Amino acid sequence: MTVLDRTELVIETRGGEPYAYYPLGEYIVVAPGVCGGRPTFKGTRLEAQVVLDLIAADWSHERIIDEYRTDQLTSEAIAEAVRLAASALRRSAAAIAA
Repeated sequence: MTVLDRTELVIETRGGEPYAYYPLGEYIVVAPGVCGGRPTFKGTRLEAQVVLDLIAADWSHERIIDEYRTDQLTSEAIAEAVRLAASALRRSAAAIAA
C-alpha cells in the first residue's frame, strides 16, 4: 500500500472496545490518545519510529520481528514504515527546494 493522500478517521472494535485511528498505510496508523498521537503499528503501542531506529542500528527485520513478536509485527509492516519514512523525507526535501 502507498502513502494515503487523504486520511479519514476509522473506528473498529478490537477486544470489544472501540479503536479509532487515522490510517497512514495498511499497517501504520495514528490513533488519538495512543503514544501521544505518534505513528504506531495498527492495534499496538509500538511506535514506527522505534522500529526505524532499530533498522538504523543495523537490526535485521527478523531480529525486530522476534523482539516484538507479542505485537505480531510482520516484515510487510516494517517495510511500510520504511516506505512512509522515505516518502516523508522526499516531501521534506521537495518543500525545502521549492
